[in-house]
Amino acid sequence: MRILGINSIFHDPAAALVVDGRVVAATDEERFSRRKHGKRPVPFSAWELPEMAARWCLEHAGLEAGDIDAIAYSYDPGLAARGTPGHDRHWEQLRTLYAQRAPYFLATALPGIDAGSFRYVPHHIAHAASAALAAPGPGDGDVLVLDGRGEAHSHLSGTYRDGVLTRLSAQALPHSLGLMYEELTQHLGFLRSSDEYKVMALASYGEPRFLDEMRKRVRATADGGFAVDPIDWGALAKARRPDGGITEGDTVITKGDTEMTDDHADLAASVQARLEEVILDLAAWLQGRTGSRRLSMAGGVALNCVANSRLAEAGIYDEIWVQPAAGDAGTALGAALHLAQEAGEPIEAMPGAALGRGWDDWELAARLDAARIPYERPDDLAAAVADALARNEIVAWFQGRSEWGPRALGHRSLLAHPGHPGNLERLNAVKGREQFRPIAPMVALDHAAEIFEGPLPSPYMLFVHRVKAEWRDRIAAVVHVDGTARIQTVSPADDPLVADLLEAFRVRTGLPVVVNTSLNTAGRPMVDDPRDALECFGSAPVDLLAIGPYVVRRREVFAG
Repeated sequence: MRILGINSIFHDPAAALVVDGRVVAATDEERFSRRKHGKRPVPFSAWELPEMAARWCLEHAGLEAGDIDAIAYSYDPGLAARGTPGHDRHWEQLRTLYAQRAPYFLATALPGIDAGSFRYVPHHIAHAASAALAAPGPGDGDVLVLDGRGEAHSHLSGTYRDGVLTRLSAQALPHSLGLMYEELTQHLGFLRSSDEYKVMALASYGEPRFLDEMRKRVRATADGGFAVDPIDWGALAKARRPDGGITEGDTVITKGDTEMTDDHADLAASVQARLEEVILDLAAWLQGRTGSRRLSMAGGVALNCVANSRLAEAGIYDEIWVQPAAGDAGTALGAALHLAQEAGEPIEAMPGAALGRGWDDWELAARLDAARIPYERPDDLAAAVADALARNEIVAWFQGRSEWGPRALGHRSLLAHPGHPGNLERLNAVKGREQFRPIAPMVALDHAAEIFEGPLPSPYMLFVHRVKAEWRDRIAAVVHVDGTARIQTVSPADDPLVADLLEAFRVRTGLPVVVNTSLNTAGRPMVDDPRDALECFGSAPVDLLAIGPYVVRRREVFAG
């Protein structure tokens, strides 16, 4: 079967294509529209579909809209009953109406699509399938889903046997760990349903001195779920405005102060710590009922790599696999895999995260010629880029198919030397980011255990690792304030070009580690096509662009 998966109901609209149980393509609408997260998660935007992403998936596979056998939509409006706790009581029915009309919206956007082939897949079932069915290795094992919300729940735990899910627990709204974290994100002056990762980074600067209060408000329950009582955030730390001011009620107390206070960092640390504790309780409850040693995870909360590492260290499971696109975008893939499994098709593990757009060498050369900029084709690209990095230059790296999910994994990356401590501030300035945010390393898998302590391999940057003491000064730019780093391991079998680059850099510097952060600037989606790469290269102080086999040097482009 040819199944097109669609996510669009909340945020991060995305499309995925599964053919005969094999993942062929998956991408986010933001990569085409250039709108971060595709849209805001409000009922008024629920009608917006990932039209461009879906169209590209079909084009990539050489299919027409009429060739699709089924469309899997990752939300079932029939489960979103009017008056469900946690719903927007004024506007939730608008979201439901748009979901009910989605087959007709999609048929209009992609002429030839049969609206009758549309199938609704419950939101958390789609999340679960995106993890358990896409995971490498045998298909049996437990699954844990945690996010803001689905139709009427915010959590699912269960177990897969022979590809079939048995649900063991589901937490009903309004209780939600994801929404709790979103509320804190907003209280700290960041954009909710977008900037939660900033709160996770900020937590490392604080002490969990509000943890006792959080334990009173947030707790696991005996049925495998949890309870989240209303939290008066303002009683713990004053709210920050998005412009950096601090508010008390509706009154602005200070303006223009972009610095966080100790109270803000301590509150972030407290919520992060309590989140980790509750996740441990949920996982222990699930494992106690199944006896499984293997866990897959999805949902936006599963992007919290600090919590993932705490869970891995606890040893409740021997193996933990997190879907790289664990947020709502991943439900497009999960919904498609779920339908494929229901149809009895053998499901193949996800081949990796490089599931988006890519360009042939001749296409890239044509784009560079059209831009009328000088470029060269070095005999050894990895060596040329390693030379630039060893000179402490910043490199924009555009190679192969783009990544599926929010992490840059060596296909659309900014690279730098990790041995210069100033490169943290330098890259945050290049990207227009807050200075408290860390940058991440990618490391040759063969050398990872020499430098880092934590789950290995770690190819998707979904865990944090402790940096061994003897290495912290040697790779200071990628060591967070708490002595950890969110690493990506690279093996020659999975990514030979990046592995060659890491080895060439090691030969020149003695470091098998390179700074790897996403190729974009603040508030913009990750670069996806060559035009995006050239725009980023032209607008940010990047020294070298490695695009396919070609190299563009800033000093030559802007000479004279």
